[in-house]
Amino acid sequence: MSDSIKRGTTDGEIGHKRTALRTTHTTRTLRGALRAGAVVALASAAALALTGCSTMETTSPSEARAHPVANPDTGDGPGAHGKGLGDKGSPVDCRKAKCIALTFDAGPSEHTPRLLKILKKEQVHATFFLLGRRHVDKYPHLVRQMDAEGHELANHTWTHKILTDEDKGTIREELGRLQDAVYRLTGKRPTLMRPPQGRTDDEVGKVSKDLGLAQILWSTTAKDYKTTDSALITKRTLDQAGRDGIILLHDLYDGTVPAVPGIIKALKKDGYTFVTVPELLAPGRAEPGEVYKP
Repeated sequence: MSDSIKRGTTDGEIGHKRTALRTTHTTRTLRGALRAGAVVALASAAALALTGCSTMETTSPSEARAHPVANPDTGDGPGAHGKGLGDKGSPVDCRKAKCIALTFDAGPSEHTPRLLKILKKEQVHATFFLLGRRHVDKYPHLVRQMDAEGHELANHTWTHKILTDEDKGTIREELGRLQDAVYRLTGKRPTLMRPPQGRTDDEVGKVSKDLGLAQILWSTTAKDYKTTDSALITKRTLDQAGRDGIILLHDLYDGTVPAVPGIIKALKKDGYTFVTVPELLAPGRAEPGEVYKP
């Protein structure tokens, strides 16, 4: 488990404190200003130091679906990377269906086998944003099982470094090492990534684009890193759920997996169809480097 996760500072917490499309640029801006020696640039950096953030554009699922692309495997179909199937194994069109995506960060873990059994029983495909050190390298068989059972494998870096605090080479190492590990295990490279704590900027976007990775944020977080109360995790998730939503949970905390059956049952009863993130965006496609958020 990464140091940042052990401290309890994970994706959901930062998503609660600030929207993920508001991202820190202060350090890089100050460095650029000092190198250039320009008074105007330095003044701009000082202004950013007061606000601590600037704005990045994001694309919603409905906006992505408005730009259909052909499936490279078939020449048609719902999108380039998704399985094209909903939670009952039949084709789903989220332009018509009431869709929601269930995503899990920072696994696999010792809780993941139980989660996979639940998802298989409920016929739900999830999107797993995998963490490398002490997770993928510790549970490679679970990565293979996720892939074999139709789940979407995505990138959550190798050691959970905050990418906006790192230089270009470190960002590439964090993302590229996970890409290579998943490829060795499954023969496939992820096409989606989620930056730790939702923090991204132009540099992260450029490296992500180079590696063929779209950036995926979220709309719902249960703050499951702060509680082991499964009933509370369920309530928080259901209270925030909405059409085209992306649910963020973590399959490494004790209270999360026990909450999943109730979450699935309640949302299905409310008419939701569970899909992976690529299915949510289909017939559009998540473009490398771009940021997607409901």
